[in-house]
Amino acid sequence: MTLKLYELVGTDGGRPFSPYCWRTRMALAHKGLTANSIPWRFTEKASIAPHGSEKVPVLLHGDKPVVESWVIANYLEDAFPDRASLFGGEGGRATMRMLNWWGDIAVVGGIFPLIAADIPGHLGEADAAYFRASREARLGRPLEEVASMRDKGVVNFRKSLDPLRLTLKTQPYLGGDAPNYADFIVFGGFQWARVVSPFKLLEADDPVYAWRERLLDAFDGLARKSPGFAV
Repeated sequence: MTLKLYELVGTDGGRPFSPYCWRTRMALAHKGLTANSIPWRFTEKASIAPHGSEKVPVLLHGDKPVVESWVIANYLEDAFPDRASLFGGEGGRATMRMLNWWGDIAVVGGIFPLIAADIPGHLGEADAAYFRASREARLGRPLEEVASMRDKGVVNFRKSLDPLRLTLKTQPYLGGDAPNYADFIVFGGFQWARVVSPFKLLEADDPVYAWRERLLDAFDGLARKSPGFAV
Protein backbone atom coordinates (compact mmCIF):
# COMPACT_ATOMS: atom_id res chain seq x y z
CA MET A 1 0.00 0.00 0.00
CA THR A 2 1.08 3.56 -0.69
CA LEU A 3 2.56 5.66 2.11
CA LYS A 4 1.74 9.36 2.31
CA LEU A 5 3.16 11.87 4.76
CA TYR A 6 1.67 15.22 5.73
CA GLU A 7 4.62 17.55 6.40
CA LEU A 8 4.80 21.12 7.70
CA VAL A 9 5.93 23.68 5.11
CA GLY A 10 5.69 27.42 4.59
CA THR A 11 5.57 29.37 1.36
CA ASP A 12 8.05 26.90 -0.16
CA GLY A 13 6.24 23.59 -0.45
CA GLY A 14 9.55 21.79 -0.98
CA ARG A 15 11.08 22.99 2.30
CA PRO A 16 9.63 20.82 5.13
CA PHE A 17 10.75 22.12 8.50
CA SER A 18 9.05 20.39 11.41
CA PRO A 19 11.55 18.59 13.70
CA TYR A 20 9.00 15.83 14.18
CA CYS A 21 8.41 15.40 10.47
CA TRP A 22 12.17 15.11 10.02
CA ARG A 23 12.27 12.33 12.59
CA THR A 24 9.71 10.50 10.46
CA ARG A 25 11.50 11.28 7.19
CA MET A 26 14.72 9.79 8.53
CA ALA A 27 12.90 6.78 9.98
CA LEU A 28 11.28 6.04 6.62
CA ALA A 29 14.66 6.28 4.88
CA HIS A 30 16.23 3.98 7.48
CA LYS A 31 13.53 1.43 6.71
CA GLY A 32 14.11 1.84 2.97
CA LEU A 33 10.60 3.21 2.55
CA THR A 34 9.33 6.18 0.58
CA ALA A 35 6.24 8.25 1.25
CA ASN A 36 4.52 10.72 -1.00
CA SER A 37 4.83 14.13 0.67
CA ILE A 38 1.68 16.17 1.24
CA PRO A 39 2.60 19.79 2.08
CA TRP A 40 0.68 21.11 5.09
CA ARG A 41 0.59 24.54 6.74
CA PHE A 42 -0.33 25.75 10.22
CA THR A 43 -3.73 27.11 9.19
CA GLU A 44 -4.77 23.95 7.33
CA LYS A 45 -5.90 22.00 10.36
CA ALA A 46 -9.16 21.04 8.65
CA SER A 47 -7.28 18.92 6.12
CA ILE A 48 -5.91 16.54 8.76
CA ALA A 49 -8.83 16.67 11.19
CA PRO A 50 -10.47 13.64 9.49
CA HIS A 51 -7.32 11.68 10.37
CA GLY A 52 -7.67 12.51 14.07
CA SER A 53 -4.96 15.13 14.39
CA GLU A 54 -4.42 18.88 14.54
CA LYS A 55 -0.70 18.76 13.80
CA VAL A 56 1.83 16.85 11.74
CA PRO A 57 3.38 14.45 11.00
CA VAL A 58 0.47 12.34 9.90
CA LEU A 59 1.37 9.16 8.00
CA LEU A 60 -1.21 7.43 5.83
CA HIS A 61 -0.60 3.75 5.12
CA GLY A 62 -3.30 3.13 2.58
CA ASP A 63 -6.40 4.37 4.39
CA LYS A 64 -4.91 3.95 7.87
CA PRO A 65 -3.74 7.20 9.55
CA VAL A 66 -0.87 7.10 12.03
CA VAL A 67 -0.40 10.27 14.07
CA GLU A 68 2.65 11.69 15.95
CA SER A 69 6.29 10.93 15.27
CA TRP A 70 6.90 8.47 18.13
CA VAL A 71 3.73 6.52 17.28
CA ILE A 72 4.75 6.51 13.62
CA ALA A 73 8.21 5.14 14.45
CA ASN A 74 6.66 2.31 16.43
CA TYR A 75 4.19 1.62 13.64
CA LEU A 76 6.94 1.44 11.03
CA GLU A 77 8.96 -0.90 13.23
CA ASP A 78 6.04 -3.26 13.72
CA ALA A 79 4.48 -3.02 10.26
CA PHE A 80 7.79 -3.60 8.43
CA PRO A 81 9.72 -6.04 10.66
CA ASP A 82 11.71 -7.43 7.74
CA ARG A 83 13.42 -4.08 7.18
CA ALA A 84 16.24 -2.43 9.14
CA SER A 85 15.27 -2.00 12.79
CA LEU A 86 14.78 1.49 14.15
CA PHE A 87 15.20 0.40 17.76
CA GLY A 88 17.43 -2.68 17.76
CA GLY A 89 15.01 -4.70 19.88
CA GLU A 90 12.60 -4.11 22.72
CA GLY A 91 15.29 -2.87 25.08
CA GLY A 92 16.22 -0.21 22.57
CA ARG A 93 12.60 0.74 22.08
CA ALA A 94 12.15 1.21 25.82
CA THR A 95 15.30 3.32 26.15
CA MET A 96 14.36 5.48 23.18
CA ARG A 97 11.03 6.27 24.80
CA MET A 98 12.98 8.27 27.39
CA LEU A 99 15.25 9.77 24.73
CA ASN A 100 12.18 10.84 22.77
CA TRP A 101 11.11 12.98 25.72
CA TRP A 102 14.64 14.37 26.10
CA GLY A 103 14.60 15.27 22.42
CA ASP A 104 11.30 17.08 22.85
CA ILE A 105 12.24 18.99 25.99
CA ALA A 106 15.99 19.61 25.83
CA VAL A 107 16.66 19.69 22.09
CA VAL A 108 13.50 21.01 20.43
CA GLY A 109 12.62 23.05 23.51
CA GLY A 110 16.17 24.36 23.77
CA ILE A 111 16.42 25.31 20.11
CA PHE A 112 13.00 26.94 19.83
CA PRO A 113 13.76 30.34 21.46
CA LEU A 114 16.98 30.56 19.44
CA ILE A 115 15.27 30.32 16.04
CA ALA A 116 11.61 31.22 16.60
CA ALA A 117 11.97 34.78 15.28
CA ASP A 118 13.28 33.45 11.96
CA ILE A 119 10.30 31.21 11.22
CA PRO A 120 7.62 33.79 10.25
CA GLY A 121 9.75 34.86 7.29
CA HIS A 122 9.16 31.44 5.74
CA LEU A 123 5.38 31.62 6.16
CA GLY A 124 2.49 33.13 4.28
CA GLU A 125 0.61 36.01 5.89
CA ALA A 126 -2.08 33.98 7.66
CA ASP A 127 0.36 31.35 8.90
CA ALA A 128 2.85 33.97 10.07
CA ALA A 129 0.12 35.73 12.06
CA TYR A 130 -0.98 32.44 13.60
CA PHE A 131 2.59 31.45 14.45
CA ARG A 132 3.45 34.80 16.00
CA ALA A 133 0.31 34.98 18.14
CA SER A 134 0.50 31.41 19.40
CA ARG A 135 4.26 31.34 20.04
CA GLU A 136 4.44 34.76 21.65
CA ALA A 137 1.68 33.63 24.01
CA ARG A 138 3.79 30.57 24.82
CA LEU A 139 7.00 32.56 25.32
CA GLY A 140 5.37 35.47 27.09
CA ARG A 141 7.16 38.10 24.98
CA PRO A 142 7.61 39.24 21.37
CA LEU A 143 9.70 37.01 19.12
CA GLU A 144 12.16 39.83 18.49
CA GLU A 145 12.77 40.23 22.21
CA VAL A 146 13.44 36.52 22.50
CA ALA A 147 15.85 36.68 19.56
CA SER A 148 17.77 39.54 21.17
CA MET A 149 18.87 37.17 23.94
CA ARG A 150 19.90 34.23 21.81
CA ASP A 151 23.65 34.89 21.76
CA LYS A 152 23.60 34.25 25.48
CA GLY A 153 21.00 31.52 25.27
CA VAL A 154 22.98 29.44 22.79
CA VAL A 155 25.83 29.11 25.31
CA ASN A 156 23.48 27.41 27.75
CA PHE A 157 21.99 25.29 24.99
CA ARG A 158 25.40 24.01 23.93
CA LYS A 159 26.20 23.13 27.51
CA SER A 160 22.95 21.17 27.79
CA LEU A 161 24.20 18.88 25.01
CA ASP A 162 27.04 17.48 27.12
CA PRO A 163 25.46 14.00 27.47
CA LEU A 164 25.17 13.82 23.67
CA ARG A 165 28.65 15.29 23.18
CA LEU A 166 30.33 12.88 25.58
CA THR A 167 28.63 9.91 23.92
CA LEU A 168 29.75 11.02 20.48
CA LYS A 169 33.35 11.24 21.64
CA THR A 170 33.37 7.45 21.93
CA GLN A 171 31.10 6.36 19.08
CA PRO A 172 30.01 7.93 15.78
CA TYR A 173 26.26 7.69 16.41
CA LEU A 174 23.87 7.31 19.31
CA GLY A 175 23.01 3.99 17.70
CA GLY A 176 26.69 2.92 17.86
CA ASP A 177 28.53 2.31 14.62
CA ALA A 178 25.45 3.19 12.57
CA PRO A 179 22.50 5.53 13.20
CA ASN A 180 19.12 4.41 14.45
CA TYR A 181 16.01 6.14 15.72
CA ALA A 182 17.88 7.57 18.71
CA ASP A 183 19.89 9.66 16.26
CA PHE A 184 16.82 10.70 14.29
CA ILE A 185 15.06 11.92 17.44
CA VAL A 186 17.84 14.38 18.18
CA PHE A 187 18.76 15.19 14.58
CA GLY A 188 15.22 16.32 13.78
CA GLY A 189 15.70 19.40 15.93
CA PHE A 190 18.97 20.36 14.28
CA GLN A 191 17.56 19.88 10.79
CA TRP A 192 14.57 22.04 11.71
CA ALA A 193 16.95 24.81 12.75
CA ARG A 194 19.07 24.42 9.62
CA VAL A 195 16.05 24.74 7.35
CA VAL A 196 14.55 27.87 8.93
CA SER A 197 17.38 29.86 10.52
CA PRO A 198 20.89 31.15 9.74
CA PHE A 199 21.66 31.25 13.47
CA LYS A 200 24.72 29.17 14.38
CA LEU A 201 23.84 26.55 16.97
CA LEU A 202 27.12 24.59 17.01
CA GLU A 203 30.83 25.31 16.77
CA ALA A 204 32.65 23.52 13.96
CA ASP A 205 34.98 21.66 16.36
CA ASP A 206 32.07 20.23 18.37
CA PRO A 207 31.57 16.43 18.12
CA VAL A 208 27.85 17.20 17.83
CA TYR A 209 28.58 19.26 14.71
CA ALA A 210 30.49 16.35 13.13
CA TRP A 211 27.66 13.97 14.02
CA ARG A 212 25.12 16.34 12.45
CA GLU A 213 27.23 16.48 9.28
CA ARG A 214 27.26 12.69 9.04
CA LEU A 215 23.50 12.55 9.33
CA LEU A 216 23.07 15.29 6.74
CA ASP A 217 24.90 12.97 4.35
CA ALA A 218 22.99 9.82 5.39
CA PHE A 219 20.60 8.15 2.97
CA ASP A 220 22.24 9.70 -0.07
CA GLY A 221 22.16 13.17 1.47
CA LEU A 222 18.40 13.20 2.11
CA ALA A 223 18.58 15.97 4.71
CA ARG A 224 21.37 17.97 3.10
CA LYS A 225 19.49 18.12 -0.20
CA SER A 226 16.58 19.84 1.51
CA PRO A 227 16.86 23.63 1.24
CA GLY A 228 18.59 25.10 4.27
CA PHE A 229 21.23 27.44 5.63
CA ALA A 230 24.94 26.59 5.73
CA VAL A 231 25.40 26.75 9.50
